[in-house]
Amino acid sequence: MLTEQLKKKYQDLELGLHPEAKKLLANWAEVQKKYSGETFGFQVRDKVLDLPFTYKSLSGTSIRKVYLPRYKDWGDILKWQFQENVPGEFPYTAGVFPLKREGEDPTRMFAGEGGPERTNKRFHYVSLGQPAHRLSTAFDSVTLYGEDPDHRPDIYGKVGNSGVSIATVDDAKKLYSGFDLCSPKTSVSMTINGPAPMLLAFFMNAAIDQECEKYIKENNIKIESEKLNGQPKYNGDLPEGNNGLGLQLLGLSGSDVLSKEVYEQLKAKALSSVRGTVQADILKEDQAQNTCIFSTEFALKMMGDVQEYFIQHKVQNFYSVSISGYHIAEAGANPITQLAFTLANGFTYVEYYLSRDMKIDDFAPNLSFFFSNGMDPEYSVIGRVACKIWAKAMKHKYKANDRSQKLKYHIQTSGRSLHAQEIDFNDIRTTLQALYAIYDNCNSLHTNAYDEAITTPTEESVRRAMAIQLIINRELGTAKNENPNQGAFLIEELTDLVEQAVLTEFKRITERGGVLGAMERMYQRNKIQEESMFYEHQKHTGEFPIVGVNTFLSKNGSPTIIPTEVIRSTTDEKEFQINALNTFKKRHADKSAEALHRLQQVAVNNGNLFAELMETVKHCTLGQISKALYEVGGQYRRSM
Repeated sequence: MLTEQLKKKYQDLELGLHPEAKKLLANWAEVQKKYSGETFGFQVRDKVLDLPFTYKSLSGTSIRKVYLPRYKDWGDILKWQFQENVPGEFPYTAGVFPLKREGEDPTRMFAGEGGPERTNKRFHYVSLGQPAHRLSTAFDSVTLYGEDPDHRPDIYGKVGNSGVSIATVDDAKKLYSGFDLCSPKTSVSMTINGPAPMLLAFFMNAAIDQECEKYIKENNIKIESEKLNGQPKYNGDLPEGNNGLGLQLLGLSGSDVLSKEVYEQLKAKALSSVRGTVQADILKEDQAQNTCIFSTEFALKMMGDVQEYFIQHKVQNFYSVSISGYHIAEAGANPITQLAFTLANGFTYVEYYLSRDMKIDDFAPNLSFFFSNGMDPEYSVIGRVACKIWAKAMKHKYKANDRSQKLKYHIQTSGRSLHAQEIDFNDIRTTLQALYAIYDNCNSLHTNAYDEAITTPTEESVRRAMAIQLIINRELGTAKNENPNQGAFLIEELTDLVEQAVLTEFKRITERGGVLGAMERMYQRNKIQEESMFYEHQKHTGEFPIVGVNTFLSKNGSPTIIPTEVIRSTTDEKEFQINALNTFKKRHADKSAEALHRLQQVAVNNGNLFAELMETVKHCTLGQISKALYEVGGQYRRSM
């Protein structure tokens, strides 16, 4: 009798289960079996990968890449699968891919100084011997504000300082020369926002012309000598590792040399192959970083045009925007505000793109995210909470597919946590922040150099910064496992607390008319400033201890370190850039005015500006394009 009652109770409980819960419970034994083998098989697009699943320590201990919980209770098993789950499975709290890539660290190194040649040499230095080339580009403030290098007093001193000077498509070709931009092993990130569509068009044309170069060489095509007259040159000797790819068509486009049919084929191949990210996050610029140049409405329109072009031309491996919390954090926001504002900005882009009749699964995979990792406890869960919130919204609100549900993100260690006192201690902070990121399964990582608090990083400090993540990934035993945070009581509690805090912040933003409405009231800027003041006050009083800054000072008081040498662009580099710009203008003088007029007409007629920019940049400079677009799209003015 008792047995019958228990069976009935079991059946009643089973009937009350949601179909998805039933499915998860029914498959649990299969999941356990799958994660108990020596190898692990999974599919990535059209490829089926079968990778080693264990690591053997020097002591002979076998460490699995992923461990499952030892739960027996149905409730515990279901809760874990709904809220955590294995890496690569909804809600992607433990990461968006089943396993990390073999033979490729998530290292992405940031560089930008002087002219394109100097930065190209730095890229080749940091990439030498690496199996994959992950190039992250910093631009000087002249480029960031859409201007050309010039002798003007307010421009000249900034040319090539704290970033690379890029004003033409030829500059972009020289900047990335020697790297095959269409290789699956090359990925390029560009930290540019206001003039992002123009810089992206420079980059895309550089990649297309590399494909044209290969075709020209393979087919022994001779370029007419008159087209090569006065051809621009790379300034200086090529660095080790630079084979000259990208330099044959300086001053020319592949469309000037090849037939239209061949050029279009090579263009399509390049666009479907290039990998990387352009930042292009205009909402974050208004809220935190301030490099807006166009009116917000016009800037959003151009972002939409870029994404629309990506859909039409099957650009699937390049992120059209890097929705960035890093600069929100650097401006002073705490980790919860950074995460909430960044995700809110992301959902705003989603709503805008949907309003332009783009389908969610056509554009969501082209969105990426970028966060800062500091020392606060919330940073240890910033990635997992972001992935979880994004996945749930994409699945339940937007009915998006699995690929669209996966939030891919880059982490950079905190620049604000680098101090000019006891600068050697900065490497310790960066190491701990990198450990947070790697344990949280970030998709790529940049580790700051210890001397960035006082100068542009040197080759020695960049090498040390790269070594930090290489040592964690290749030497640290626990990093051989890919879900070390799962099951930790602290991590579970922090995940719940941060998720709830972010959702609460969403409500505050909604009450102010959404992201754009809140921006009009300067809500985001004011909140960031308040949190920045709180941090600075705590640091000043010593309530927030910082070793070597306000506690544990050296016997001489840990004074601010004055750099012996501050790396700056040279007068020769500035002059070379200005001369190269003038040569470009002269070479294209017969076509630039017409190209700019066509661009303005496309804007007036509400056409796709990026499609036209892909042609405009062949004949016009960054400054010329910016000025032409100001006339039709409006220049940025801050709402006060």
